[in-house]
Amino acid sequence: MKKTLLSMTLTTLLVAAGSAAAIEQRPILTLEVAKKMAAACEARAKQEGWKMNIAVLDSGGNLKHFSRMDDSFLKSIDIAMIKAQTSAGFPFSTKQVGEIAATRVPGIAHIPGIATFEGGLPIMTADGKHIGSIGVSGASAEQDGICAQAGIDAVKNDLK
Repeated sequence: MKKTLLSMTLTTLLVAAGSAAAIEQRPILTLEVAKKMAAACEARAKQEGWKMNIAVLDSGGNLKHFSRMDDSFLKSIDIAMIKAQTSAGFPFSTKQVGEIAATRVPGIAHIPGIATFEGGLPIMTADGKHIGSIGVSGASAEQDGICAQAGIDAVKNDLK
């Protein structure tokens, strides 16, 4: 009986150890990096006189950090989130999604929760892992994109 119990315990441990080795490890977007992105975007917006809403999401589309500048448009909160959700779901900018909608897959523009204009960017590690997204809204689409890119640029060394 003791030998059987010992044998079962060892088998369980070996199977568990084998399963643990099979777990994929991925880089994650930290709160520190998300805040750094939002701060850089906010700094650029202040410099230009824009009032932005900035959403940073992880790779699962979960909110990591949100910043709403004083007097920014209330509805832009939703738009920033939709832009970020689009680029969390696809490893493309929302501008690229718009180009895809215009040239190859026009129906994508009609799917709820998909943004097809500038202001959402995927967050990619240096080796191409998609770890999250940033969505910005409050100015023109082009200005939103510039602000989002300022956030990405601020953390490029953190993404190595």
